[in-house]
Amino acid sequence: MKILRRIFSRVFIFSLGIFIQLLWLFFVVFKLSEYYLPIAFVFNFVSLIATLVIIYRPGNPAIKMAWIVPILVFPLFGGIIYMISGGKGPKRKLVKALARSEEMVFPERASEAPKRLPASAGLGDPYIEGQCRYLLENGFPCYENTQATYFDNGRDAWISMLEDLKAAKRFIFLEYFIVKPGIMWDAILAVLKEKVAEGVEVRMIYDDMGSIGALPKKYAQKMRACGIQCVAFNPYRPVYSVVMNHRDHRKIMVIDGHIAYTGGINFADEYIGEDLKLGEWKDNALRMRGEGVRSMTLMFLHMWNAHIESDSPETVTRYFPREEDVRSVVSDGWIQPYSDYPVDNEPLAENVYLNIINQATDYVYIFSPYVIIDSEFQRALILAAGRGVDVRIVVPAVPDKKIVYHLTQSYFPELLAAGVKIYKFTPGFVHSKCFVADDRLAVVGTINTDYRSLYLHFENACLFVDHPVIREVKKDFEDTFPRCELLAEKKHRLGLLYGAYLSILRLFAPLM
Repeated sequence: MKILRRIFSRVFIFSLGIFIQLLWLFFVVFKLSEYYLPIAFVFNFVSLIATLVIIYRPGNPAIKMAWIVPILVFPLFGGIIYMISGGKGPKRKLVKALARSEEMVFPERASEAPKRLPASAGLGDPYIEGQCRYLLENGFPCYENTQATYFDNGRDAWISMLEDLKAAKRFIFLEYFIVKPGIMWDAILAVLKEKVAEGVEVRMIYDDMGSIGALPKKYAQKMRACGIQCVAFNPYRPVYSVVMNHRDHRKIMVIDGHIAYTGGINFADEYIGEDLKLGEWKDNALRMRGEGVRSMTLMFLHMWNAHIESDSPETVTRYFPREEDVRSVVSDGWIQPYSDYPVDNEPLAENVYLNIINQATDYVYIFSPYVIIDSEFQRALILAAGRGVDVRIVVPAVPDKKIVYHLTQSYFPELLAAGVKIYKFTPGFVHSKCFVADDRLAVVGTINTDYRSLYLHFENACLFVDHPVIREVKKDFEDTFPRCELLAEKKHRLGLLYGAYLSILRLFAPLM
């Protein structure tokens, strides 16, 4: 029965349709070129043009190379595929909708937060100030008086979420990559239905690809029938299109405008320790209260109004933190919630990470399930270790995706040789996405150190500067290191065949 369910599932049927389309295209190209020399010439010419376009276009060199190689190896087929899909961003309709929504939502944000640091922000370090200013220049304000609680596991975060959801009075916003029926989501959904019955406004965005194995096709309609306003981001369709690469990987929960959650956890049972297929699931989350929730609210409204135009510049402010809700919130340090989009040429998420690595003087600790990085990122880690910075990366010992896991391991020999310390979390899988450096900076959010997160997905995170939560993040690392295997350089040398296999994978890593 399980096999039959998989065969007749939406993901299997849709993926089979896409495979047949690609197979047919491949067959037509080669069949025609076999009999008609002029057609073969045309296809080769297309491949040449595609190569020149790739070289001319701005972008990451690794991604360019990942396209050029298959074009050179398969000159007939590779050029056609690139012309169809290469270098494509999200759907034009979505790009235009996001631009329209930005004009509506972001002027309010710009007006309430000029591009300067708070007057009391005596950071005392030009590099840290530069990091904050970089985010400010990209439209993400720096807030004081925002309390934050760091959760080093999903279960505690889930319990806290339920308490806050039950106390909601005005509205609830949810934006998540994965929604999967089970203990975690069923409990949240029950509260949402209760809140709708009480007159609380509930809006929800979920990524259709992220949830495709768990939710039926018309789940958004089912939610709307319950009174929950719901949108499925970029629905998965049985038609070959590169826009399927661009997913909403963000995790945002906003309650009444003054409480927000983000971090690595989605709504599925593995995130609360109820599904142990991969062993212990190591993850984290943040709860924020205070002025900084304003940016989290705007991020959600920006995406929401790109799909459903339900707000205006005049009505957006009703979702902001109320004065009576934030008046008593006092905290040291600063917080900058930010997001990254694949609709521009600004790799903001990667630049934030690179700034932290390049400016560190004492240590940089990193949680990430995947390490699939470009040469610039790799070089930054190597240089940091070379100048005496204690660089440590915690990765899973149990993989969720084996090919991606192999790719991650392909970077280990060079990093280990340079003095970067790599820890494998032996109890299971690490899904956390955190940076902490020099006891002054930390980033917690949804952004992995891989090409998808850094270039293809919609993501979000929070930068903390001199904030109490930084100590909590560092403690999580210190508690995790003893539970890991510290890899040794000599014991992690690659065999000839395995090394060749990894070299091929590395070549195509930006397209995976």
